[in-house]
Amino acid sequence: MQDRSLWLGPMRQHVKLAMIAFCGVTAILYVWLVANKIIDENAIGMHEMIRPTGRPMVWAMLICIAGSLLFTSLYLSDTKGDIEPEPGGFFDVVSMVCGRLAMISVALIVLVMFYEVVSRYVFSRPTLWANELSLWIASFVFLLAGQYAMQQRSHIRIYVIYDIMPRWMQKTADVISVGLICGFFFALVWGGYNDAMRRMLRMETFGTAWDPPIPGTVKPAILFIIMLVTIQAVSNLIADWNKLPEHHKGIEDIDETEIENIRRALEEK
Repeated sequence: MQDRSLWLGPMRQHVKLAMIAFCGVTAILYVWLVANKIIDENAIGMHEMIRPTGRPMVWAMLICIAGSLLFTSLYLSDTKGDIEPEPGGFFDVVSMVCGRLAMISVALIVLVMFYEVVSRYVFSRPTLWANELSLWIASFVFLLAGQYAMQQRSHIRIYVIYDIMPRWMQKTADVISVGLICGFFFALVWGGYNDAMRRMLRMETFGTAWDPPIPGTVKPAILFIIMLVTIQAVSNLIADWNKLPEHHKGIEDIDETEIENIRRALEEK
């Protein structure tokens, strides 16, 4: 990762301090909740964490988790990997933040499943929530990863015909592909908006023992994040309009920096 600031500038240090503060308070509250649960089985549990009933500790934990995710995503989005292109505008930065949030969420899934394995096979106390929570997080990872892939232009593209086109035909193909994305988004909203709002307003649950509101949150999130993907596709079209045509030659397009990083990592071992 490159250390120079991409967009935060002088705010980078403040965001870093906020990230450390929120993560630290979240860790302290988590340890406190786990200790209470060991001592008292009627203490605050995961079921209450997703349905706040007004208890200050529940709200404090949820706010700290949200703050930790937000400021960590902001801070990590201020640097880029060696193979990541420079963000070209405001919406590229939004997609970078969402991409970093997806990366953090993958680590959260690993932690949740690790907790379940230890609880089940070491203490013989399996949870009711670990599997569904991992599915819940994974659904947002899938959606946010699509937006990040669009910003990075790393989605699947077939260049066999595209590369032999003159530039005006390439632009025409780009307009058609973005138009199809826009059409898909409008069709999705047209057919799914009422259903998404109905599920969200009643916070429709999953119908299991833990019963989290997965349908009530994921269905509207699909519409919202697909809207972000569509905006990113339009932003890419505008940003690439006056660029020179690129030609892709298979094996020659492998990033030399990435190869060198892998070689250096293997030599250090």
